[in-house]
Amino acid sequence: MTATKKKNVKTSSTTELNPRTTRYEFLGPIGAFLFVTVLPLLVLFLAICCNKTGYPSSFLIDDYRAYFSQLFNRDYLKTLYDPMAMMVYLAFVLLQALLYIALPADLYPGTELRNGQRLKYRLNGFTAYHATLFLGLYFLKDTGLKPLLFVYDHFVGLAVSSILFSYIVALYVYIGSFTPGTLLALGGNTGNALYDYMIGRELNPRIGDFDIKFFTELRPGMIGWQVINLCFAAKQYLDLGYITNSMILVQAFQAWYIVDSVWNEEAVLTTMDITTDGFGFMLAFGLYTWVPMNYTLQARYLVDNPRDLSWMEMGIIVGLNFLGYFIFRSANSQKNEFRSNPNSPAVKDLKYITTSKGSKLIISSWWGLARHINYLGDWLMALSWCLPCGFGSIVPYFYPIYFAILLLHRERRDDHKCRTKYGKDWEKYCSIVKYRIIPGIY
Repeated sequence: MTATKKKNVKTSSTTELNPRTTRYEFLGPIGAFLFVTVLPLLVLFLAICCNKTGYPSSFLIDDYRAYFSQLFNRDYLKTLYDPMAMMVYLAFVLLQALLYIALPADLYPGTELRNGQRLKYRLNGFTAYHATLFLGLYFLKDTGLKPLLFVYDHFVGLAVSSILFSYIVALYVYIGSFTPGTLLALGGNTGNALYDYMIGRELNPRIGDFDIKFFTELRPGMIGWQVINLCFAAKQYLDLGYITNSMILVQAFQAWYIVDSVWNEEAVLTTMDITTDGFGFMLAFGLYTWVPMNYTLQARYLVDNPRDLSWMEMGIIVGLNFLGYFIFRSANSQKNEFRSNPNSPAVKDLKYITTSKGSKLIISSWWGLARHINYLGDWLMALSWCLPCGFGSIVPYFYPIYFAILLLHRERRDDHKCRTKYGKDWEKYCSIVKYRIIPGIY
């Protein structure tokens, strides 16, 4: 690990820059233990036990007993060790790393760090996304669609590979965080090895100029999500001779979300993941495993349970998705523009309050409706991705259920951080912008 070099560093001691963390999140060490054990098992459960042989119809314990027993079935356990899947997964991650390094990129400055440094980030995610698809099409031109069946047939092995990779990357950056001069995350320096490993000890782990956290944010997970989805669509086509309109909707909605994310890659630089949180198992697992393996549940479900929608169903679902996207992207773009260029014609008329810290908090337009109005749009999109699957099983709805819990928790984390940072100014802000996520309700 090559630690982040200090340039133009503020005259502060290492202890002052990296104070000991005194407050645990996620239930502390107990929560960290559950995080690194239970969540990987949940991914394996969804990969092994939810397939063409059947999907649980609800969250009732009785519905799951037969499924859980499959986790200990010798035939299923054999599928966990899949050397070919491991090689394919590793090759995909290495390809993304190569594209990140080799493709032309804009160097974009991040936010100023506690030590006075402002790191530069390589922005070429949109190009890397298209390069990945182009290379895939070039590979398939003489082989047809059949190679894409590998993902469906080896999905369990790919899930296992992603989990192992997450453990290894998190361990690598944790060990590297003890390099002298490393800037640590304020929330990941407790001294408890398991907790710090999970939450992330180092703020910006880098190998030279290769930013591991920023690379992980969009490349393996988001682009991997797209690749897996396309493989599932190919599987359905080869099975049925056509692609159902429900699968087309899922593919279109999620592809649009992915393309929008890599196109607006610079917006990631102002998120808590980059500015505040350390890089540990939580982010590594979330982005290498959770996103590509769980966010593809809808497409995988429709391979095993194909269905066609009526025109009315399609219209309602499309309308809900567009509404969610409009709220999500408009609000995020407005905030990002205000932070990076407050004199821009698009945001210069926004009302705001200035805190004693010098920060400006928007109190009008989208951000006057709710303090995290973007979360509402994000969740509405998540729901629209699941509705094409119908209501035969609760499994395709795992994502919006989990996502709602995640967003509620994230909002509370942000509220605590801002309340600590801004004090009475935050109370004043909350008295003006009264709602957290849903205007008039919550």
